[in-house]
Amino acid sequence: MAQKRVKLDRESFSCSICLDLLKDPVTTPCGHSYCMDCIKAHWDGEDEKQIYSCPQCRETFTPRPVLLKNTMLADLVEEMKKTEELQTCPADHCYAGAEDVACDVCTGRKLKALKSCLVCLVAYCDQHLQPHYELPIFKKHKLVEPSKNLQENICSRHDEVMKMFCRTDQQCICYLCPVDEHKGHNTVSAAAERTERQKELEGNQQNIQQRIQDREKDVKLLQQEVEAINRSADKAVEDSGKIFTELIRLMEKKSSDVAQQVKSQQETEVRRVKELQEKLEQEITELIRLMEKRSSDVEQQVRSRQKSEVSRVRELQEKLEQEITELKRKDAEMKKISDTEDHTQFLHNYSSLSPLSEFPASPSINICPPCYFEDVTAAVSDARDKLQDLLTETWANISQAVTEVDVLLPQPEPKTRADFLKYAREITLDPNTAHTQLLLSEGNRKATLVGQQQRYSSHPDRFTKEFQVLSRESLAGRCYWEVECRGEVIYVAVTYKNVTRAGSSNACRFGLNNKSWALRCDNNSFKLLYKNVRTLVPGPVSSRVGVYLDHSAGTLSFYSVSETMTLLHRVQTTFTQPLYAGLLLHSSSFGDTAEFCKLK
Repeated sequence: MAQKRVKLDRESFSCSICLDLLKDPVTTPCGHSYCMDCIKAHWDGEDEKQIYSCPQCRETFTPRPVLLKNTMLADLVEEMKKTEELQTCPADHCYAGAEDVACDVCTGRKLKALKSCLVCLVAYCDQHLQPHYELPIFKKHKLVEPSKNLQENICSRHDEVMKMFCRTDQQCICYLCPVDEHKGHNTVSAAAERTERQKELEGNQQNIQQRIQDREKDVKLLQQEVEAINRSADKAVEDSGKIFTELIRLMEKKSSDVAQQVKSQQETEVRRVKELQEKLEQEITELIRLMEKRSSDVEQQVRSRQKSEVSRVRELQEKLEQEITELKRKDAEMKKISDTEDHTQFLHNYSSLSPLSEFPASPSINICPPCYFEDVTAAVSDARDKLQDLLTETWANISQAVTEVDVLLPQPEPKTRADFLKYAREITLDPNTAHTQLLLSEGNRKATLVGQQQRYSSHPDRFTKEFQVLSRESLAGRCYWEVECRGEVIYVAVTYKNVTRAGSSNACRFGLNNKSWALRCDNNSFKLLYKNVRTLVPGPVSSRVGVYLDHSAGTLSFYSVSETMTLLHRVQTTFTQPLYAGLLLHSSSFGDTAEFCKLK
């Protein structure tokens, strides 16, 4: 009869379209229920007519009803499924296995226990548990999750349930124990002691959970550090590679420049210079090979350091992860004890709680900006600067040697601007010499006087008193360049490299010593300065000044450049060293600029 009732119930909760138990049940306005997908599919076929009908009673609806899940009906269907599963499941599913708590009442093959009674100290299956729910006599019995350790609740001396706790001896006892062996001891109920221990347990859990959060944060920071190390290494390799490539191109250009200059000489004078050129080309070729090897060495060293740093961080990260695993295990163990309903079992388990493994204190982890390999880039940059200076000096010697051939074949000074441009030199400014209030821009061709200090690195070549800067390139042979001046007072200078960088104005300012010549340009006039002697220079005032140098001939000429070129002043002397172009922005107003013009 019961089976027939279940069958009728199943038919009541079945969809008349798919004939199966309702899935996501919905109810139409006429009161019939269907699976949501089934009725939607049925009504999709009626979209063309725009009239929607109930498959059972044929009642029609316009427009199409909006259907919502019937939650009450869904719950009933779920209960129906559970009932069917219990009726159809194999009998072995209900029997106790090795890991299960078995029913103490069952005879023969025992069923799984559903609950344990702390009063009866017996584990019951679903069938034998029913009296505890139905009979008033069992109303005050305490039912808990099934346990195999209920016998631990019995006092071995008095064979009574242990519902008390002796704080003196730190153990559970029965109500008879204080009469004899625990007489005069500090005893409380197991429930009272459990309340105290529960507070301790919760405090320990909070500490562990906080440690887990701290260690997970540390692991995340270490991962960020690994990423920062990798980014820094990649940047160092990239920057170093660019610097070496720049050096190689510079050496190749110097080699090409020498070949071009030698080619322009008379055949009868080329041999001596040709030998010097070949020697320089051999040295440059060797330097290029050396640069390529050094580039590879730097990358290898950076990658080796990167691997070592990452390994160090990974090792620390692994230790933290091990600690996190141990902390989570301990947290789960404490939670299991905390959820124990039986006070006696709680106290017994709490006393046997294993101690937390000791871990060394984790170092404070602070992620710094990715500067792990900046020393590598700085070292390579310093080597580049030194090599560039060496190449500049070598080029000056070569150029001077080639120019000596020109002395044997005297040529007049150019007359037109087109003639001057044949000797045009591309000049850039050396940041290592610039005063800290000079801002360099336009590829280091332009200097601007600004009000704030620039972040230049410390360098012995830097001018510290005057707002001055030197060219990176040395000047020898025949050279021509132009400077565009925008400001109140600007000096266009030519100087030896060993001009003083700090100290009194006479020692370091262009034109006030015997190591530099300077043309002072303002809005109204020009003045030539040398050894602090000022010579007024007549001529049309222009914002652009041309400078022509014939190093071997000892000639230095300044021109006013506009639509025509007007000679302002010519210096005739003997130059004893390679020369450098210089700029001095001598003004009380910020914003003045001087720029070497592009002439090619």
